Amino acid sequence: MINTNNNIQYKCEARFLNVKSRKHLSPIKHQKTNFFIADIFNNLTFQDDIASMEHPLFALKAGDTKDRLYQHGNITIQVKPTSIGLATIHDKDIWIYCISKLMQAIYEEKEISRTVHFTIYDYLITTNRHTSGSDYNRAKDALERLSGTRITTNIETAKTKEAHGFGLIDAWRVVEEKDGRMVRVSVTLPDWLYRSVTSKQVLTISPNYFRLRKPLDRRIYELARKHCGNQTEWKIGLKLLYKKTGSTEPIRNFRIGIKSLVATNELPDYNVSYDLNNDIVIFTNK
Repeated sequence: MINTNNNIQYKCEARFLNVKSRKHLSPIKHQKTNFFIADIFNNLTFQDDIASMEHPLFALKAGDTKDRLYQHGNITIQVKPTSIGLATIHDKDIWIYCISKLMQAIYEEKEISRTVHFTIYDYLITTNRHTSGSDYNRAKDALERLSGTRITTNIETAKTKEAHGFGLIDAWRVVEEKDGRMVRVSVTLPDWLYRSVTSKQVLTISPNYFRLRKPLDRRIYELARKHCGNQTEWKIGLKLLYKKTGSTEPIRNFRIGIKSLVATNELPDYNVSYDLNNDIVIFTNK
């Protein structure tokens, strides 16, 4: 007599093993080969704000120009793009870099404001980007999308809950050399985010977050970091995880992405497993 449950399990495992595994982490582009670069890496602990880790404020696809509405429980988020598209989760690196700079200043008991100043070279190096002219231009495009994307939400930060709209950044300014090369940048964060930072509603993230190639992987890491944290494990139904990521891809593609993460085990900080029978994704702390 054939054991039906074992047969089903075997077929599920066979399908899982047939998923093509692609590298999820890009190489480290800048080795710590001199004191200057080592200083950038060693002194800055990367921080992300809890609210945007929990809720999908950023698009996972470049060039997305559709209005988006996300509702979960009593939280409502409406996102409106610019003509060049919604700010993406790769654009969010500027947010993370600014938050990290502010938190560093707070730890060092320095005076801070909503405006963060930095050199574009430091930003590119620290977030594992190349430093060619096109990379400088892409950073400028990211600032445009962050400034133009409008969020209307009732998310609570620093125990303050209000329905209001804001840009992902309030303003930005770039100082350029005569050859047009960007040198220094000033970014003014929205009050909503600044409140979150000053009340320390942030979490430390892995530097390897910036090595994750796929937007979906970055979003999944954020959710794992927020919910698993330092706990042993976090379980979530695949459909709910799909909703929380804000993915606009068909759920079958999302499922393939999860299987690929399981196969490569390249998600920073967390192991990922997938219970096929119950459609549950399990994150365990590495």
